[in-house]
Amino acid sequence: MTSKAGPPQSSVLPEPPLGLRERKKRRTREAIRREAYRLFREQGYDATTVDQIADAAEVSPSTFFRYFPTKEDVVLTDEYDPAIMQALRAVAPGTPIVETVRQAVLGPLRAMMDDGRAEMEIRMRLAVAEPAVQARSYHQQRETMRMMAEVFAERSGRDPDDPQPRYAAATVVGVLNESMLLWAENGFVRDPVEVVDEALRFLASGLHTM
Repeated sequence: MTSKAGPPQSSVLPEPPLGLRERKKRRTREAIRREAYRLFREQGYDATTVDQIADAAEVSPSTFFRYFPTKEDVVLTDEYDPAIMQALRAVAPGTPIVETVRQAVLGPLRAMMDDGRAEMEIRMRLAVAEPAVQARSYHQQRETMRMMAEVFAERSGRDPDDPQPRYAAATVVGVLNESMLLWAENGFVRDPVEVVDEALRFLASGLHTM
């Protein structure tokens, strides 16, 4: 029977105050992303160029590329991965690996949904529908898996070259990605935090519930 306990609270430590330079960089990044999503909605993803996004955000194309290496990265890049890695490190040692991920992921995901669910829905629509975004997402997922494998190796005391942390990270990232795609493909009806929680509980069951 599935537990009815709610998702755990975020274990991410409070961020230190940002300096003026970092605040300016964040505002620029947010402006680029905001204008890109507006243009994607108004004229479509393929019809929107980097020059148009840069012009709308009042930055140069070279500035755009300092923040986002490709147009696809506007859709795929966020501050979620660093928060998750920090949260993974904060979970109590000895916690089973899937429960560690559950404690680390669900709180930040809830905060992201509370602050920007509409933006996330746009991103996921593009991830489902746009081949260029799908192709680029593979590279993003590989980077997430690399970072997660490093954390798993640290937590377990294993050598960084041990393949088991990589296997674990690949499994977890695959389940997380598929659960978010399922949320999008089903029309964003359900609470995405519940969808991810359900997927992680299934993984924790050892696939015995099939």
